[in-house]
Amino acid sequence: MTNEQLQQLRTDYKMMSLTEEDANANALLQFDKWFADAVKAEITEVNAMVLSTTHVDFKPASRIVLLKGIEDGCFVFYTNYNSRKGRELLWNPYASLLFFWKELERQVRIEGRIEKVTSQTSDEYFSSRPRGSQLGAWASPQSEVIESRDVIEHRLTLLEKEFEGKEIPRPAHWGGYIVIPSSIEFWQGRSNRLHDRILYTLHGN
Repeated sequence: MTNEQLQQLRTDYKMMSLTEEDANANALLQFDKWFADAVKAEITEVNAMVLSTTHVDFKPASRIVLLKGIEDGCFVFYTNYNSRKGRELLWNPYASLLFFWKELERQVRIEGRIEKVTSQTSDEYFSSRPRGSQLGAWASPQSEVIESRDVIEHRLTLLEKEFEGKEIPRPAHWGGYIVIPSSIEFWQGRSNRLHDRILYTLHGN
């Protein structure tokens, strides 16, 4: 595709608007409303969000993770602690999340501090996962170089035999994080690129 073709790719957003009068005074309740709208619209992977972190060289990195809960106003996701994002969050415990629901011409941007959830919380969620996903958490050395996919397939086969007929425990390198929001921005696409944005910022508690 040429640059000219790329430049002609345009969508004029006309579905809805977002005003201060319509928005809930509580950012989390506003998020709940928009998330419910997205679920009702039957958006695929409605809980998919872009997680952005930074490395020690201050270079950002982004990837898709899944929202798995909202606890006490914090956004919860799970991953491999030894992955690149886990290492980056250990160095810099601040990150951003981005939801984009194109079917509703909406996005939500969240920034905040990150902490690990308790071991008990991670254990409870891990036990609710499909058995294949539990084995995958053990088998995959996320973000590490491997010789080939055969390495993972072989490891998975060994794990299936090891845990056959047994409960699979959560590996110590896998668990949850919470994002404690300091700001949440709601974006509604509008015609002629005059989009609506409402930003909620945390002051005190």
